[in-house]
Amino acid sequence: MTDPCPGNAVPHSVRLITFDLDGTLVDTASEIAEAANRTLAQTGLPRRALPDVTRLIGHGTRELMRGLLAQAVEAGDARAEDVDFEAIMQCFEGHYHDTTGTDSRLYPGCLEGLTRLRDAGIQMACVTNKEHRFAVRVLQATGLSAFFRLVVGGDSLAQKKPHAAVIQYCLDALAVPQSQAAHLGDSSIDVDTARRAGVAAWAVPYGYNGGMPIEASHPDVLFPGIDAVADHVLSVAAKAA
Repeated sequence: MTDPCPGNAVPHSVRLITFDLDGTLVDTASEIAEAANRTLAQTGLPRRALPDVTRLIGHGTRELMRGLLAQAVEAGDARAEDVDFEAIMQCFEGHYHDTTGTDSRLYPGCLEGLTRLRDAGIQMACVTNKEHRFAVRVLQATGLSAFFRLVVGGDSLAQKKPHAAVIQYCLDALAVPQSQAAHLGDSSIDVDTARRAGVAAWAVPYGYNGGMPIEASHPDVLFPGIDAVADHVLSVAAKAA
């Protein structure tokens, strides 16, 4: 774990942690890529390698498909410029419905860490840019649903990450002040969201983040995994007791 920075890095009493989903709790890259590649193939475009898809994860499915079409254009495939984007998304929706939750893998220490946090009375919410219905299916498939008081998807509110409203919604709904909350994610989007919302910006290093190291986003604390988050939060609570 990196040394915390000043400010909101280490709330004296953590009551709420909001978690990103893809790349933070669960590795979903393969099933997302499979849905995207089925869509491209049905459209007559070549499949993309897993790293090409993975670096686009984080902003939501529409941005993902826009990015893949842009990659095709950059590769010289003019067909990608003439597609009906809404038809592409309708096609993707069907394929992603089929693949969601079929290859979702918990990161090491995730289940243990969430269990310890829940048992300690820490409130938790899942805040993702994935559409709510798909987020719920991933949580159900991986056995994580019961840990979260709230699931906020990219289509749950008028705004999505990095807008502060998604975190503020959780703070208001669960009656927790900013000073007692943290947001944990794997990307610069998550760090930016936490900063805008005025909560501690925590991160893990193993996710997607467009292929860039999360250290460049300067999170308040960088944890090796969710189990380390639990170690940290429970240690702070014990010292405050």
